[in-house]
This record gives sequence, C-alpha cells and structure tokens, in this order.
Amino acid sequence: MTEPDRLPPLAPETWTDEQRRYAQEIIDGPRGALVSPFVPLLRSPELMAHAGRMGEYLRYRSAIGLKLSELAILVTARHWTQQVEWAIHVPIAIKQGIAASAIDAIAAGHRPESLDEEGLLVYDFCVGLHRDHGVSDATWQRAVERFGEQGTIDLVGINGYYALLSMVMNAAHTPVPASTAKPLPIRV
Repeated sequence: MTEPDRLPPLAPETWTDEQRRYAQEIIDGPRGALVSPFVPLLRSPELMAHAGRMGEYLRYRSAIGLKLSELAILVTARHWTQQVEWAIHVPIAIKQGIAASAIDAIAAGHRPESLDEEGLLVYDFCVGLHRDHGVSDATWQRAVERFGEQGTIDLVGINGYYALLSMVMNAAHTPVPASTAKPLPIRV
C-alpha cells in the first residue's frame, strides 16, 4: 500500500515570492521543471535552491562523468530504498551504458560483478560510505589514483547529496513517477 504524500505539490498561486524565485531557478536549469525532490523541498526555499545548485553540479558536471555519477546515484538509492530516485535514474543509467545485469545486482543488494574495474571501484567506494560510514585506505587510494582528489570528493558529494534527497523523499512519502524501472525490493 502506498502511503499518502505528506508534502504534495503546492499550487503556484500560493507560493511566496521566495518560493517563486528559487523554483524558477530550478525550472530554468537543466532539469526544466520542479521535479520530485524539489516538491517537498519547496517548503524551505533557500535550502531547495542550495540543494538544486549542488545537484546541478554533481549530476551534470562532476569530475567523474555522467556514467559513474549515475552508478553512484543507484547505489545510494538502493541503500536508502529510495524508489523515486531509482525510478528516475535507472533509465538514465542504462542510457549511460550501465548494464541491466549490474542494475539488477545493485537492486538485489549484491556487488555487480559485470561492471568494469572503474565501476567496481565506484560501487565499493559508495557501499563503504553507506554501510561502513567511511572508505578503506585501499579504496580511497584507488579512487584518488583513478579520479584525482577532485573526482574523489565529487564522488563523496554525490553520495551525500543523493542521501539527502533520499531522506527528504522517504520522510515526505514522495510518490514514485512512472518509469520503465522495476521498483526496488524492500529490504527487511
């Protein structure tokens, strides 16, 4: 059973000037609309604006590139069982070249052995952050060697940003948009 949306869309005619200004920034950006995570965040317009700017960088221009960013987003969505992010990002990840077998493994909570060495590095890094609340020295060193310090910090940022969005939407019970992605299985 789907839980009711705690923070549904606000009618634009009810927006404050601050909400309107910051919402327009997001609408005019690469997203082109006030999409799912920004609907509940609209209640805190300045937070929404900062999150929007951070997400715009991390999603579209991070130092690790789109494919690996999408992989990190999926690992984060799996960790938080965040159905909205999963529904949005699975089709994007497929377009970026992440194999369906890897996506299925992530959904099941397994290490996606079909990924290349770079993909496995990102997977291990993300799982370490979420599960162990840190990254081993060996994984950190491999990440810095492969992505540089900026790329490694961007990878941390992607995990943190999408964890924030996951918490917001899980707390708000944000409805899942239509998607070609199979929903994440619920972990007990």
